[in-house]
Amino acid sequence: MAHTPFSGSIPDDRLYCPQYDMWVKRVGDECLIGASAFGIFLAGEIIAFTSKPKGAEVSIGRGMGTVESRKTVLALHAPVSFILLEGNDAAEARPSLVNRDPYGEGWMARVRPTQWAKECATLLDGASYRAHILKIEPEASFD
Repeated sequence: MAHTPFSGSIPDDRLYCPQYDMWVKRVGDECLIGASAFGIFLAGEIIAFTSKPKGAEVSIGRGMGTVESRKTVLALHAPVSFILLEGNDAAEARPSLVNRDPYGEGWMARVRPTQWAKECATLLDGASYRAHILKIEPEASFD
């Protein structure tokens, strides 16, 4: 079967973790975190999502929940260290939100970052993340 290259959106209004293909959007003292459209492309259609419980302290690179796709079950790795304020109950109930609107209704966690000043430097802006994707997927196209 022929490979279909990635085609999707990488908005400029957030930062991206190239190691885990997650996005982070700073909103005041809090952040929203979700899977990038490219991460979902790599994993395959998300059919289940489970977040850690409210109040969980998660260090950068550690598990913040799981997603199940038709291909596999994957741990979601935290792009920054945080205290979980809430998981997205709507996305847990309807994982299609993650596939359909990963940067909007399909967010995965609302958090209070604990090491933002140090860790935000490890994240990429939209242009740099698109360049990263093109190294992996040279035929990728962006909305």
